[in-house]
Amino acid sequence: MESPPFHFYSASRPTVFLPSYSSSSFLFLHKNPSFIKSSRSTNVSYSRSFSVRASSSSSTSDSVVTLLDYGAGNVRSVRNAIKHLGFDIKDVQTPEDILNASRLIFPGVGAFGNAMDVLNKTGMAEALCAYIEKDRPFLGICLGLQLLFESSEENGPVKGLGLIPGTVGRFDSSNGFRVPHIGWNALHITKDSGILDDVGKRHVYFVHSYRAMPSDNNKEWVSSTCNYGDTFIASIRRGNVHAVQFHPEKSGDVGLSILRRFLYPKSQMTKKPGEGKASKLAQRVIACLDVRANDKGDLVVTKGDQYDVRENTNEKEVRNLGKPVELASQYYLDGADEVSFLNITGFRDFPLGDLPMLQVLKYTSENVFVPLTVGGGIRDFTDANGRHYTSLEVASEYFRSGADKISIGSDAVYAAEEYLRTGVKTGKTSLEQISRVYGNQAVVVSIDPRRVYVKNPTDVQFKTIRVSNRGPNGEEYAWYQCTVNGGREGRPIGAYELAKAVEELGAGEILLNCIDCDGQGKGFDIDLVKLISDAVSIPVIASSGAGAAEHFSEVFAKTNASAALAAGIFHRKEVPIQTVKEHLLKEGIEVRI
Repeated sequence: MESPPFHFYSASRPTVFLPSYSSSSFLFLHKNPSFIKSSRSTNVSYSRSFSVRASSSSSTSDSVVTLLDYGAGNVRSVRNAIKHLGFDIKDVQTPEDILNASRLIFPGVGAFGNAMDVLNKTGMAEALCAYIEKDRPFLGICLGLQLLFESSEENGPVKGLGLIPGTVGRFDSSNGFRVPHIGWNALHITKDSGILDDVGKRHVYFVHSYRAMPSDNNKEWVSSTCNYGDTFIASIRRGNVHAVQFHPEKSGDVGLSILRRFLYPKSQMTKKPGEGKASKLAQRVIACLDVRANDKGDLVVTKGDQYDVRENTNEKEVRNLGKPVELASQYYLDGADEVSFLNITGFRDFPLGDLPMLQVLKYTSENVFVPLTVGGGIRDFTDANGRHYTSLEVASEYFRSGADKISIGSDAVYAAEEYLRTGVKTGKTSLEQISRVYGNQAVVVSIDPRRVYVKNPTDVQFKTIRVSNRGPNGEEYAWYQCTVNGGREGRPIGAYELAKAVEELGAGEILLNCIDCDGQGKGFDIDLVKLISDAVSIPVIASSGAGAAEHFSEVFAKTNASAALAAGIFHRKEVPIQTVKEHLLKEGIEVRI
């Protein structure tokens, strides 16, 4: 069976409504499992018959980077980082474009097998091998490193490019480490790599579930390692060939320095002394921006008080705390480890019709080089003309606009309810579709629960806990009822049950809100965060209630939360991000500085 022609990314191609967007090959492969099976079971041998020719004058310019973008995930951030450093981009359209490149960057995103299917089908795999074996300037990022190995266990075994000995395997979550590995971790540099000269003792950003391990057979390739349960390969270098497991385009200033050293290898840049105190995975501090249109139609950042975003005035106007792009840029400069956008009217409207929100993502990603998450309205949708859009199409446009992760709310609740009722994974829910194509590390589930007190744990069928503070009538127990539609509608499912279900359906991270604590400034709901972070093996982000720096250290000390998120205290400049991080450092909690 033949796949339809695969179209590599073109900056001039329209990408708003995606009737034939650049992930078409992935969709074809998922709809045609027989092709996937036959292509993966074939022993592919590369003839290496390609010859690397002298580049044409248009591609030999010192200011041009050739980019291999095969249409999965957020590559816009890599593009923006390259342009930020003063380079133009030439997109790969044919295998010959690889062979003619003067420098090539391959920012692999998504699943190993899907990527190899596309590379093999389009002839790119053989061209890549020929290019790298000629020691041409190459930088692979994340999956762009993993594909260099012999094979991967991800939905496999799946054959890789076979340039580096070893098999890519999944992290072991049985030892208490959460999978995916998400966040800012430290490198152990094992040999002079050139591009890592500025890293020193500073953190870089990882987001992955699979990794390659160092061995005697590949040790000559390894330039740095990282520890997360096991010691895995963080970067490789041989001659002009580099690849990194982390994301330099999302690692702030230190990441930009890595890209700069790859792009300017012969420049006389002075090696900077190692700064920072990175030794292990840092706890993340995340800035959240609730975005919606005000009554004049302008997009503003707002903040709710138990999810009510209107002022307590006669006019009841939408609370306006600033412009989203400007605030996001400031939080990046202030040291936020991630920035999260929540389109809080997305459950009502068709998100792909919300062009201003897509523009916010695009403009933000031009100058913010840390991870961006966006949520709101990610679901199947039929517009007024009867055109049906899948949740995968909606998510894809968010990714193409600059998002690194998407957050699913109400749709995940409905999917979990159905899964718990039937015990069947249909593969058709938004959660399953998006995680299958882009990887579970790209999918966050946002849970909006409300505390419901009960006198006895047996009064309800849901998981109850003994609460630290009794209810209004002296109740010692409570369960947490999940809500949808911006907290307006309660559902017959608890936060514990939802968290367990969405992890099985493919979520890679949980954003845990609490309606009772929202806007109160009295601290996170420690009982709730502990309940959920103990129940799942994926990272949990604590949200709702932060009012002081001490609330961050409390949630990290008393629960297994991997990150803590705040909004209002940052917007109103009551507690700056840097103040939070300085406090955490004094408390002995590792953070990125």
